[in-house]
Amino acid sequence: MGGRLAQLLVQKGHAVVLGSRRAAKAPAWLPDSEVVQMEWSNPEQLRRVCRDVDAVAHLAGMNARECASKPADALSFNGDATARLVNAAIGAGVKRFLYLSTAHVYASALIGDINEETSTSAQHPYATSHLAGELAVREAHRRGQIVGIVVRLSNAVGAPTHAQVDCWSLLVNDLVRQAVDTRTMTLHSDGTQRRDFVAMSEACRAIVHLLQLPSESIGDGLFNVGGGWSPTVLEMTQRVASRFETLQVGPVSIRRARSAVVAQPCTLVYERQRLLDSGFTPSNRVSIDEEIDSLILCCLQVPT
Repeated sequence: MGGRLAQLLVQKGHAVVLGSRRAAKAPAWLPDSEVVQMEWSNPEQLRRVCRDVDAVAHLAGMNARECASKPADALSFNGDATARLVNAAIGAGVKRFLYLSTAHVYASALIGDINEETSTSAQHPYATSHLAGELAVREAHRRGQIVGIVVRLSNAVGAPTHAQVDCWSLLVNDLVRQAVDTRTMTLHSDGTQRRDFVAMSEACRAIVHLLQLPSESIGDGLFNVGGGWSPTVLEMTQRVASRFETLQVGPVSIRRARSAVVAQPCTLVYERQRLLDSGFTPSNRVSIDEEIDSLILCCLQVPT
């Protein structure tokens, strides 16, 4: 997500500094960028990194699988390191700080109508550690120390900037990887649960919009970003399979767990009205299918 956002910002004429865990030169997918090594436990170094920067977009974080296996580390990075970066940005005079959080803070399984006023009840370390990061940003915003924005992103779909990115545990990415490797997609549930999906390019457009939004339109700084489309997991799996056939890569079979308990039908509306009210206009030119196609082609080019 960070790489795709950086590419879009450069396309729009912005100078971009990439934060990395290790020192590196500008990557091939963004040759005009500057790369700095982040020392997350060093407040002074973080402050130096933030100097002469107008806005910080903080998208680094541990994924759900890592958070589950190392909950203390999840809180340390997603929570404490975010707080240090917020304080460093304030100390360096940064005007705006955007933090990428997750829709999963609301609940482990989203059901019904979810908006920014919905209570957060999830207990998974992925959710609770992101809530800790949110708190640092929102408190600084409340105090007027910086314009703080929290984005609660649903399920973004799209190819990474390069295949070595650790993003293959995400649902659609995992399905595509399975299909490329084995021509079979296996679900570990009955597939009846619903999720909101958004094209990654659309999510990046929304983040750029929020980075440029006038301060008086920010409100409390909390925004849901989703796609307004909530199929079941099985329906999304079937859609992925259909794209393999369209690209003449398939056919791909689907296996799913057969639950002894028949799941009750549920609805999910992941509200993004606050984002729309801020002036963001969804693009009619971007489709989930295009993003799935790009993900399939990315996987086909990389050996297992």
